Amino acid sequence: MAKKKTRHVAPVASEDKPATLKDLLSADVLSKLKETAADMKREEEQRKEQARLKAEEERKAKQKQLDNNFEHLLSTSDMDWHKYK
Repeated sequence: MAKKKTRHVAPVASEDKPATLKDLLSADVLSKLKETAADMKREEEQRKEQARLKAEEERKAKQKQLDNNFEHLLSTSDMDWHKYK
């Protein structure tokens, strides 16, 4: 019996494209990176929403303060239209 020759087959680089980071990373590391990116995106959205709500509250408080000031001025005013008739 003749000895079998073993051939070493070189892995074919996908059509001579350079290896990307995605190709070099294992699947679990890639999934962890994607999960981390998604978490960071959610946190950023929450921060933006909180900033929007805070700005809305400040605007309402300022408007209420202006309304109260005007009301106070009207109630403390001693203007009488009869004097200016």
